[in-house]
Amino acid sequence: MKAESPAVRQPAEWEPHSAVWTAWPSHPEYWEGHIEAARSDVAGFLRLLSEPVDGCPDPEVVKVWVDGHEARCSAEAALGGCGIELMDEPIGDIWFRDIAPIFVRCRLTDSLQYRAFRYNGWGGKYVMEHDDSVASRIAGMSGVSGWTVPIVFEGGALDVDGEGLGLTTCSCLLNTNRNPDLNKQEIETFLEAHLGVSSLIWLGDGLRNDHTDGHIDNIARFVAPGVVVCQSPSGQDDPNREVLLDIANSLRQWRSMDGGSLEVVEIPSPGKVLDPDGDIIPASHMNFYIANHRVIMPTYGTGYEIEALAALQELFPGREVVGSPASGLILGGGSFHCITQQQPLDGPLP
Repeated sequence: MKAESPAVRQPAEWEPHSAVWTAWPSHPEYWEGHIEAARSDVAGFLRLLSEPVDGCPDPEVVKVWVDGHEARCSAEAALGGCGIELMDEPIGDIWFRDIAPIFVRCRLTDSLQYRAFRYNGWGGKYVMEHDDSVASRIAGMSGVSGWTVPIVFEGGALDVDGEGLGLTTCSCLLNTNRNPDLNKQEIETFLEAHLGVSSLIWLGDGLRNDHTDGHIDNIARFVAPGVVVCQSPSGQDDPNREVLLDIANSLRQWRSMDGGSLEVVEIPSPGKVLDPDGDIIPASHMNFYIANHRVIMPTYGTGYEIEALAALQELFPGREVVGSPASGLILGGGSFHCITQQQPLDGPLP
């Protein structure tokens, strides 16, 4: 199966952004009593996105969708004076990494296009009204041309280095709850045609109790071309110890067709993090967001974030690396990277 598409590439997240699209937790029924905790975490994160940093590039232009009068009032109270644009739009939930369009750059003209993929609620687990129209609405607001790709795919399932190399997991992309009629080669063909991923690194499993079936943005991320950061287990009771060790080992063993390898950097995981019922939740330091001026990493108060932040700062010398609390947000199943989708700067790069 070969899809026709202009030659494109998905820009790396560290390339300049013209905006970032995200949403405000708007529906209490989706948060099972934790919406105020989630809103507090989202507000702290969005303020960091909008605040300038001396000696760094300009901050993000932040576009936040809110749904309903109560949600609008709470967002205004939390974000007033930050210069953040609030947009009244019907939404299901806030996981824009997976339901917003993915922006790509045409190699011939350097102009932006979008790709909107089908979305089925992470394999039918959480199907919410309005989620399936977010991609087309953002595409229309952005003024960027593009089209819908006829496979089920979520942005959090892929991380790229901007030069054709991608990271993903078998547990998600090969799960029969997404595209049961597509094999690995056919999925690779779609991603090469529509996102410019010419070489795809397949890892195994994601984190325990991750309802996305193992999104890559919770376990391994590119921080530069050919440079990947992942996590080492923290504490003897880290529930993902074996998975994390296997991820690091697989990344170090990977070789390209011409024998090239990856530079692999490990930072501490948050360790064991439990929800109010005592169940393990997929907390991860990998779910950081790379803004124009900052890298914002989720923290969970376990103490391991101090070393993790210091290690990330070494990897991003041109940005300020900061931690922001995410213990309320993770109760909804994700963190900062999960709620954002960046729109790269259009036209030739500066």
